[in-house]
Amino acid sequence: MQITDLEVLRMKAPTEPDNNWLFVRIHTDSNISGIGEGSLQYKDAALAAELQDFGAYLRGKDPFQIEHIWTSLLRRVTWTGGAVTLSAISAIDLALWDIKGKALGVPVYELMGGKVRDRVPLYANGWLTAELGGAQSEAAWYAECARAVVERGYRCLKLYPFNGPQVITPERIARGVDLVRAVRDAVGLGIEIAVDVRRRLNAWSARRVAQKLEPLDIAWLEEPILFDNADAMAAFARSVRVPVATGEELYTRWEFRALLEQNAVGIIQPDICHAGGLSELKKIAAMAETYYVTLAPHNSNGPISTVASLHLDMGIPNCHMQELFLNSLDVYQEVLTRPLIIADGCGAPPDGPGWGADLDDAALARYPPSSFTQIESEPYIEF
Repeated sequence: MQITDLEVLRMKAPTEPDNNWLFVRIHTDSNISGIGEGSLQYKDAALAAELQDFGAYLRGKDPFQIEHIWTSLLRRVTWTGGAVTLSAISAIDLALWDIKGKALGVPVYELMGGKVRDRVPLYANGWLTAELGGAQSEAAWYAECARAVVERGYRCLKLYPFNGPQVITPERIARGVDLVRAVRDAVGLGIEIAVDVRRRLNAWSARRVAQKLEPLDIAWLEEPILFDNADAMAAFARSVRVPVATGEELYTRWEFRALLEQNAVGIIQPDICHAGGLSELKKIAAMAETYYVTLAPHNSNGPISTVASLHLDMGIPNCHMQELFLNSLDVYQEVLTRPLIIADGCGAPPDGPGWGADLDDAALARYPPSSFTQIESEPYIEF
C-alpha cells in the first residue's frame, strides 16, 4: 500500500466566532483513506500550507510506517517544532492510524494494545447558554446552566470565571469566586468543578485566587499562570492547596519532560491535534504514568479530535477524564458518518475499524470556512 494524495478540508466551527476546524484526508492506492485533524485556532493558512508541503513527501510512502513517518517529519525538517509543524504532524499521524485500523479491520484502540476501559468519563466544557435568559444575575445564570448539565448525566464541568489583566483586583476575585460558589451550591458536593484560568493571572494573583477557591473543593485549577516555564508552574503548584492542571500548549514528550520531572502537577492535558497525535500522546501518557500523573486530554477542537481522543483514552491506564465541548456535540454528530457514543456522562468512540467514523463531506459543505483577522478576530483580546 502507498500514499497517493493528501487532501485538506476545512469547516467553520459553528459555536466559535470566526474559528475553523481543519482536517486532513490521506488517500492510498488501496482505496482506503484516513482522516486526521489539526485544528489550530486562527492559523488556518499556515497549517494548510505545512500540510501541503508534507504531502509532497508522503506520496509514495507506506502508510503503515507511522513511527518512521512521524520521526522523519519532526527530525528531518529544518526549523522544526512549534504549533504549526506539530499540528500538521498530529493531523497526519491521526490519519495514518485510521488507515491502518481500516486496513486491518480493527478499531485504533486495538492497535494500541486493546481497551483498558469500556467507556471514558467526560468533563463538560462549553455548557453555558449564549445569553442570561431569565436569570436574575450572572451567578444565577451559571447555576441554572450547571444544573442542566448535571441533569444530562455529566459528573464534572469546567468554567472560566476569571478574565482580564494578569494582575487581579479584589473585585475580579470576588466575581470569580462568587460564580464558582454559585455552581457548587447548584450542583452539590458530589459533582466535580474544574476552574480554568487560561493562564490569565500572574503567580501572585493566582495564589490569591487559589486561597479563595480552596473551601469550594474544586477538581483542579487549570493553567493558573503562563505555561512555558516548568519551574514557575511547579513552584506555584507546590505553594497552593488545590490541584493544578496544565499542558494544553505543550508539544511532544520533550516539552512535557521538564514538567513531569518537577513532579508537582497531578493532571496534564496534552492536545491530540497539537502535541504530536496519537503516537506522541501514548508516549506522553507512558512517561506521565512513571510519575503517577494522570491525563485529561485537552479537546477544544472538532469531531475527529474528539473521536481520536476517545480511542487514546480507551487504551491508556492513566486517563482521568476527557474534555467534551457540549455546545459542539450536535455538530460533531452531524458531520460524523457514525455518532459518538455519549451516555451518563461517559463517552466511547463509534464502533468499527479505524476511528469507527469518517467525515460526511455533504455535512461539511453546510459549514463553509470563515475568514478572520489574526489577533483582532480572536476572542481573547484582554489579558
